[in-house]
Amino acid sequence: MINKVITKGEFEKFISGIIDANETIGPKQVDTDRDGKPVYQFRQVKSFGEMDLDYTITYSSVKNFFLPFREELSRFDFSEKDWDQTVEYRVNPRAIIGVRPCDINALNILDKVLIGGAYPSPYYLARRRNTFLVGMDHEPLEDCFCESLGQDTVHRGFNLFCEDIGDKYYLTIMSSKAFRFLENVKVTDPTKEDDIKFHERRKRLRDMFKTKVEMTGLQSVMDIEFKSPVWKKWGDKCLNCGSCAMVCPTCYCYGIEENIDVGLKSSRKERVQYSCNLVDFAEVAGGHNFRPLKEDRLKYRYYHHYRGFAQNGDEPICVGCNRCGRACLAGINPKDVINELQLES
Repeated sequence: MINKVITKGEFEKFISGIIDANETIGPKQVDTDRDGKPVYQFRQVKSFGEMDLDYTITYSSVKNFFLPFREELSRFDFSEKDWDQTVEYRVNPRAIIGVRPCDINALNILDKVLIGGAYPSPYYLARRRNTFLVGMDHEPLEDCFCESLGQDTVHRGFNLFCEDIGDKYYLTIMSSKAFRFLENVKVTDPTKEDDIKFHERRKRLRDMFKTKVEMTGLQSVMDIEFKSPVWKKWGDKCLNCGSCAMVCPTCYCYGIEENIDVGLKSSRKERVQYSCNLVDFAEVAGGHNFRPLKEDRLKYRYYHHYRGFAQNGDEPICVGCNRCGRACLAGINPKDVINELQLES
């Protein structure tokens, strides 16, 4: 890890160079909501000016660029007496600019499953290894609780991270590629004044969090409250729509579909993102459903996020972005569910 500082003018020059030479994805305003507030998404950009690096939050995370909602795993071509299989997971180099700390931490969690697990995904690995990731700090929204989970700062999983210290960015360089790219612009070593501004910025952002979620002993609480009426209360509200999983930066459950072309000359096997809140998620051959009740499906999603993965992966799978709470049509959000469980225990 190396720390440098760069003026915002030089930073624009640096990013413009990346955009000119690579496919680049950045935060763009794509619409406004019913209150007139901007709606942001990560989209491909052709110039620095297309991006809004002061964006609040994107509706969905950058996960979709590593785990698409639908992706082809293999294709089969049939002849009269034979068939050929094609498997393709090469990815051209690309850059993603302006990723928030909680979203980078979400990718680090996915890395544990999809790279460090027993069966690594070559599709995910190819996208992860061929993406130059530039992170940026930001002021938290009122309903963000990533600080409660320790996900408001990030220490790995990126090439370059930028912290706003006024007319400069305080850079954390985590790869030789980022170091080489920065040779094309003017960067300097941080002065004592830069270091002070950096620590003041960190403290100010930490103090800005308004939403707190009590995580102390949550794993034990969830075991104790396995049959709590809290699950039925919130389960009755759930619409089983799966919106929470679609916007979650760490949900990775999926289904596999086999699609045969009408002419019977070819077929393709596709991976499709799925949700454990959907009615048929736990349905098996013969029609038996292991989780027929809405409260059971909601409960097991929370157990995966805050209990099971924490036991096996040393941390909860949730990063506190509260995208699920904003997307939920029934008004279910983790803060309310967890706080009620803590009060029950």
